[in-house]
Amino acid sequence: MASASELAPGSKIKHPKFGTGMILSVDETYYKIYFYSNEEVKTLARDYEGFEVEEAKTPDFPMLTMKDVEKAIREALTQTSERAPIVPLGGKWMGGNVVFEPSDSSLQTKEIPMATFFHKIVMVREKLRVLEQNINNHPKLDDEDRVHLQQYITRCYGSLTTFNVLFAYKEDQFRGSGS
Repeated sequence: MASASELAPGSKIKHPKFGTGMILSVDETYYKIYFYSNEEVKTLARDYEGFEVEEAKTPDFPMLTMKDVEKAIREALTQTSERAPIVPLGGKWMGGNVVFEPSDSSLQTKEIPMATFFHKIVMVREKLRVLEQNINNHPKLDDEDRVHLQQYITRCYGSLTTFNVLFAYKEDQFRGSGS
């Protein structure tokens, strides 16, 4: 039988004050438990010894902690950012800024470094490419659906051609359906 500190979601416990409850979730330190009598969710330390285990469920897979999830997300972001090609900003824009100036002079101007703005545009393009790949490889889409969705992506590329002036090389630029 599992010890009280190794229970998985679905386990039933009996607490001296709150009565019978079911473990809803587990993290490194705590259990979130739904207690039937008062219909409330309480958080109890995993090492608390004041409850009795009525029905133990043990994890059939390694328990994930928040640190595990954060590490996985960090690794995924690193992997995807490493795969994104390095696309150079046109020389005349390096060191420049994008300035958003409202027509109302009482409002504040917003200034963004050109390199930051350009990076965001390139990342939008990369995300569109991933979306395009996912559409093309999706098992539940038929050819007609793929073509229909692909046309929207092509139109997005077309809308982004305004920013082509920022690219150092023509082959990196956006192309819509007209190109």
